[in-house]
Amino acid sequence: MSNPTALVQKLWNSCNILRDDGLSYGDYVEQLTFLLFLKMADEQARPPFNKPSPIPKGKDWPALLAKDGDELEIHYRHTLEDLGKRSGMLGVIFRKAQNKIQDPAKLRRLIVDLIDKEQWSSLSADVKGDAYEGLLQKNAEDVKGGAGQYFTPRALIAAMVDVMQPAPGNSICDPACGTGGFLLAAHDYLAKHYQLDRAQMKKLKSGTFFGIELVDSVTRLCAMNLLLHGIGGDLEEDLPVVTKDALGGKHGEYEMVLANPPFGKKSSVTIVNEAGESSKESLIINRDDFWASTSSKQLNFLQHIFTILKQHGRAAVVLPDNVLFEGGTGETIRCELLKQADVHTLLRLPTGIFYAQGVKAHVLFFDRKPAQEKPWTQQLWIYDLRTNLHFTLKENTLKRGDLDDFVGCNFGKPCSGGVSPPSPSKSRKNATIADDLKP
Repeated sequence: MSNPTALVQKLWNSCNILRDDGLSYGDYVEQLTFLLFLKMADEQARPPFNKPSPIPKGKDWPALLAKDGDELEIHYRHTLEDLGKRSGMLGVIFRKAQNKIQDPAKLRRLIVDLIDKEQWSSLSADVKGDAYEGLLQKNAEDVKGGAGQYFTPRALIAAMVDVMQPAPGNSICDPACGTGGFLLAAHDYLAKHYQLDRAQMKKLKSGTFFGIELVDSVTRLCAMNLLLHGIGGDLEEDLPVVTKDALGGKHGEYEMVLANPPFGKKSSVTIVNEAGESSKESLIINRDDFWASTSSKQLNFLQHIFTILKQHGRAAVVLPDNVLFEGGTGETIRCELLKQADVHTLLRLPTGIFYAQGVKAHVLFFDRKPAQEKPWTQQLWIYDLRTNLHFTLKENTLKRGDLDDFVGCNFGKPCSGGVSPPSPSKSRKNATIADDLKP
């Protein structure tokens, strides 16, 4: 089956088998993740691939196929527990894994009739990756399950990546990676726009993309998503995604950061800089590389993203509107950012594009610069995609074409919004900086 849409439909139809058991869409996609991994590991161990299997004998796909009834359910449960204790990508995908398919007959049907009948390894990375991405999008549409908080509209991600233009050799990080949308879009951009040699292809698979995610169950979806697109296939190499609190400390420096960090007025964690004071009610994390102490998630992520950028590193970050105008700590952080980085572009996003309702957000593009006396940000170009525009999640979804003008403007094309933006050389002569954002 070479059509991603048909494959998604086939996988999704089988979800109906399990809905009677009370499984959510998220539970279903998670169980598919486990079974797909086991099946593909078995395929890779056979001709023509003949790769050593990371799955120990007795916990592999043939062992599952040989079982039925209660014996299958018990064996599957023990398999998940055992694999969750392993290292590498295996441990990432199976960490804290649980069997949520309690009916052995339904489990057997899923294994034999759906997963086993498809030769997944023979499908191109694009087909199986796009199919899995389609499942994640359907899962995000399940608003009641709250899965949408991990899913950024793919049209917006694609536009951000097109503006950022990642290049071979760039290290690219998303410190709040969710299911991996930004990393995959950057991967697709590099594969599409460059003729990569063998060394660059190897680097693209391992050593280019770095994702951090706080929630185990989301990390496993991201890991599988990356794996199906051909990223991080060698289980012993450096992991492209890990589960931890990105704000807990610096985890490297990167040429590019692409992110949509979690929004929220207040976190249970307060990040404290060298001079900071904090509430006794909060868990304290000390970050002497931060400009200010706060429990605001978005302000802490903004500070964190600046710290993990290399000198002249570039960032594109989705942030709620309050980051632009909040006083107190927000003003301190904003002034330091404008001083120490070239904050050159702001895209005002329309409402109705996120699964959380009523979100007003923008995308901030900035480049980290070396220390100097004079503030780096002198001019800021603002593109308004919000005024008189309205999108919904179903009837009038945001499409990549809706962002063509914004992307085109960044590369010197005539801009329908009036003022021309900075050119790729980052000339700012036609841009303006809003008075309330001046340092």
